[in-house]
Amino acid sequence: MRFAFYGTISPTLTTFADRLSKALVARGYEHTEDLASANLVCNFVDRDNVRPYRRESATTFCAAIFEGDAPPADFGEAIGDYYPVLVRALSNVSVRVVPGTEVRFGTMEQGNYAVADDGSDAFFDKVAERLAPLAESHLVIDNIWNPDLESELWDGDEVTAELRKAGQRLDAMNLLPAPFPIENYLDKRDLEHVKRLYSIGGLSYGNLSARKDASRFWMSASGVDKSNLQDIGRDMLLVTDYNQAAQAMVMSVPPEIEPRRVSVDAIEHWKIYTEHPAVGAIIHVHAWVEGVDATEINYPCGTAELADAVADLVRTQPDPAHAIIGLKNHGLTITGETLDEIFDRVEPHILRHIPMA
Repeated sequence: MRFAFYGTISPTLTTFADRLSKALVARGYEHTEDLASANLVCNFVDRDNVRPYRRESATTFCAAIFEGDAPPADFGEAIGDYYPVLVRALSNVSVRVVPGTEVRFGTMEQGNYAVADDGSDAFFDKVAERLAPLAESHLVIDNIWNPDLESELWDGDEVTAELRKAGQRLDAMNLLPAPFPIENYLDKRDLEHVKRLYSIGGLSYGNLSARKDASRFWMSASGVDKSNLQDIGRDMLLVTDYNQAAQAMVMSVPPEIEPRRVSVDAIEHWKIYTEHPAVGAIIHVHAWVEGVDATEINYPCGTAELADAVADLVRTQPDPAHAIIGLKNHGLTITGETLDEIFDRVEPHILRHIPMA
């Protein structure tokens, strides 16, 4: 694994950068000056004049590192500090450093959490450990579209009809793609940006899938309005396989259509359907249910590592076909017989705000 530094390191963050570099090397990482070859780019930015690092590859993860004056006074102040940097730096995570006090990590969907700075090597090991899931994860977001969908499915079937209805039901739940009430903390301009980013106003977050047969399942596409699922191959796709060598999901689509990508969580759903024939449907929402088993590491969405972590927990449940799995600081993956069965079982227990850890 390789990491690189980018941007201008301020004098007060020089020691932090040096010791973080040593901690990453101690984990087995190699420092490189070749940004294009880095798995992790640490972009040191000025909070008041953020310069983005425009990555050349989707497999490069970026951390925007900047200096803070003091720990935030409250949750709202923390959001107002890290979110603009996160967005303007085009980063996967922001890292707010108050030297000698704390380092605070922030993402849009996973909120923010701090690691206390006691100046020890163990502290820098913890910072490196928090960044490691970014650098070490393997994205499975590429798609292979085969124009071989059976003609009788070009307009969908009874399963896609269930997906349409479930998308409308999910829309009615009015869940925002964040573990906190962002509408209470962001000003109008930033809230409008979040709405554009996540296409809120049409449900583009969360995802739905339902089994077609023993080896295939229908799933919502990435970035589409889940309350208005219509076109086969664009709003809903038939997932047929996972090409591990290419790290890509395989789809059957109608000929002469320009398909959209399937949801980034398709690899997770594929693993669950493959292992558990009794699972007939899966939904993912950015919400919570008390008392559920949850993943321990904040792996990025669309990674094989997150998919494995969720699949491992589904496997340990008393009834994998009716499981509710928490994704740490992120949301829920829920299995069931049908999409309606999942909603009927879970909706009364849904909490809008996700507990942070």
